[in-house]
Amino acid sequence: MSFYQHSSAIIDEGAQIGEGSRVWHFAHVCAGAQIGKGVSLGQNVFVGNKVTIGDKCKIQNNVSVYDNVHLEEGVFCGPSMVFTNVYNPRSLIERKDQYRDTLVKKGATLGANCTIVCGVTIGEFAFVGAGAVVNKDVPAYALMVGVPARQIGWMSEFGEQLALPVKGDGETVCAHTGARYVLRDGILSKQDAA
Repeated sequence: MSFYQHSSAIIDEGAQIGEGSRVWHFAHVCAGAQIGKGVSLGQNVFVGNKVTIGDKCKIQNNVSVYDNVHLEEGVFCGPSMVFTNVYNPRSLIERKDQYRDTLVKKGATLGANCTIVCGVTIGEFAFVGAGAVVNKDVPAYALMVGVPARQIGWMSEFGEQLALPVKGDGETVCAHTGARYVLRDGILSKQDAA
């Protein structure tokens, strides 16, 4: 076995788990799950059948990654954050054919206790603050807080807030990496390091 599995974790036959990944206490990985290399699944994590988790993701304790949720490389899911997959659930009405896809792109951070309402895309290296409720698409590098979540700034790939306006144009350099970030027409892009 090229990954670590705690003795209390359940991994259903057929699940694909990459080399160097770790599955901790009381986690449950369903048969159809596809998990990349170097992934950490914390205590009491659930991973559904129709889920993909990219390399080097960190899923902290008490997170359920339900069907139709897809995480690209390097996504951080904070403790007890929540994904959904049905927009208007009812116990008395079967809606498994109405699952909505949720995509979290490379390097994004989903803070502790935040909620991601199904059907959205979280952009690369976006940062969702603790306790926020995301109910619409999030741009790459956006810093989102509140209920419902609203953008209050921009984050570097290093994970520090950038000195840029939310709207308009601007440029800045990350003090930690030297990378230059350019904001044009509400879209932030990273340029090569100086």
